[in-house]
Amino acid sequence: MIVPMKKVSLVVLDKNRDASLEKLREAGIVHLEKRNVSSEALTKLLDRKVKLENALGLLRSFPLDKKGPGEKNGAPQRVKTPARGEAFSSDSVNEITPPDTVTQVLALGDEKKALQEQLALNTKEGSRIEKWGDFDPKAFGELAEKGLVLIPYELPDKAYESLSAGVKLLLLGRDKSSAYVLALDREIPGETPWALPERSLGELNRHMAETRDQLADIERQLRALAYRQGSLEAEQKALLEQIEFETARTGMEALGGVPAEFTVSWITGFVPQDELGVLKRAAAENGWALLAEDPEEEDNVPTKLKNNRLVSLIYPLTDFLEIVPGYREVDISGWFLFFFCIFFGMIFGDAGYGVLLMLIGIIGIVKTAKTGVPPGLKMLILLSFSNILWGVLTCTWFGVDPVKLPEILKDISLPYISGAVAAESPAMKAWVDQNLMIFCFSLALAQLSVGHIIGIIRNLRSPKFLSELGSLAMLAGMFNVVLFLVVSNDDRGIPLLPPSLYLIGGGFLLSFVFANYEGSIGRSVGESCKNIIPVVLGIANVFSDIMSYIRLWAVGLAGASISSTVNTLAGPLLGNFLVFLGIILLVFGHGLNLILNVLSVLVHGVRLNTLEFSGHVGLAWSGMAYKPFAKTDKGASQERNIAHK
Repeated sequence: MIVPMKKVSLVVLDKNRDASLEKLREAGIVHLEKRNVSSEALTKLLDRKVKLENALGLLRSFPLDKKGPGEKNGAPQRVKTPARGEAFSSDSVNEITPPDTVTQVLALGDEKKALQEQLALNTKEGSRIEKWGDFDPKAFGELAEKGLVLIPYELPDKAYESLSAGVKLLLLGRDKSSAYVLALDREIPGETPWALPERSLGELNRHMAETRDQLADIERQLRALAYRQGSLEAEQKALLEQIEFETARTGMEALGGVPAEFTVSWITGFVPQDELGVLKRAAAENGWALLAEDPEEEDNVPTKLKNNRLVSLIYPLTDFLEIVPGYREVDISGWFLFFFCIFFGMIFGDAGYGVLLMLIGIIGIVKTAKTGVPPGLKMLILLSFSNILWGVLTCTWFGVDPVKLPEILKDISLPYISGAVAAESPAMKAWVDQNLMIFCFSLALAQLSVGHIIGIIRNLRSPKFLSELGSLAMLAGMFNVVLFLVVSNDDRGIPLLPPSLYLIGGGFLLSFVFANYEGSIGRSVGESCKNIIPVVLGIANVFSDIMSYIRLWAVGLAGASISSTVNTLAGPLLGNFLVFLGIILLVFGHGLNLILNVLSVLVHGVRLNTLEFSGHVGLAWSGMAYKPFAKTDKGASQERNIAHK
């Protein structure tokens, strides 16, 4: 669920501005309203941040294989956070980052870039002149002073062959496409002379060798500085706190026109309603004036989610995708997790892969049990269980032919969708494939219906709920149309039932009349008439949304085919002296298939939730995550936007 928020305004004495902000940061519950601010101090902080990021970017390309002075076991020492109101400087960091480290790294980076550019130009120049051989360009000038003018040309074969006999030339050589000549005394009409280089080929090669040596030396220097990454990251962490503090400080508006000791400043933000009492106590203790009110429609309110431990397992995925429901939208985290688990199992579709993923999750949990298990590992356990369950039901184990599997694995599979049943005959395979398609479309009907049921509940106090009811009716009718058009064949006919057409027509009428209801049916119908084309196309959208779920069967089938192909290729190698090659092929093939399945889940499994399902819920994922103004250690837990029941 989305936690209700209160918009708060804090008024403090301007002389206590910095101290008040420090107390507010210690409270760690106020999401400050974003403002476009600027100040000299903030500019310096941001400039330092950019330089730090660039320096870290250069050093991160080198492994941390050396321990330097000031760091123990590769871990940075503790960074001193600047006191409240204190501007950031290199002194704000303990003696772990020498003052010139960032400057030194950036200077080396600039020198490296300049040398690389020069090397590229010289390499290009070398390839241009190597066909002429190694000669001294100055010799042309010396000869000209003595009365012998030589003008070099690189002529295409056709141009060379067409030259008149009166042109005085000295042919130096030819290749497949060009002739390299020297014209005597005068230029060749209509042709552009070849540009003489500044250096000979030998000098150019020596210069490039020196450049490569310089680049190698810079690489050694940067590698020697790589151990300071931890120190720079610690400084960066402290710097981000200072930037946040200075942004808040600069964003506070001051009321002028009064004596300095009575000048006040104020700042606005948002607080979870259930934590407003904490802010009230802080305001009373520090002498702040506090105004709390409900956010207005135009306010950009952050979203904080509150769900139980099970539902919160979906947050590693939504955090990775950086999607948050809007404050006035609906939280579908529970439904997202439920259907995503089903999609994951169907796309991976192999119990053997599920066992591997579960083992990885268990090993990760054991290793991190003492320091805190990452939520992603818990989510992996849940998803792998879904994968195992679907693989068991469909009798799919590492792509092995079901005929070769033990009888117990065949017996525990579900006959309607089992690969063991499909292997009995082509007719049974067609029957199983039809069942899988029907299941996909049924899953579409179920999930999309949930979206409109949510809409009905949200709009019960308004006739607008009839529009959601109409959309639900269209879904039910279109479900029968899809089965009739896609699943039916000579062996298994699914009729097009007349009630389905009534549901589509009646649902469309309800949606047309009430979709834009805002107090008047007439205005609602008028709005629908203005947008008649999108409204009519909405029927086709319902059909395409249901059809979109067939991707679950198709992608799962593709993954199973890859597994089977890998087994077929590796099988003959396992029974002879090439057994190791067969094992390598199995590991590589199935490993690649696992990676492709992960990508398929991100593309298809996520899409069905964030596009098709969200579209029927009316969810645009337009939210901004709740990030309170807090110390880094406290903000790390607050910023998760999760409160477990």
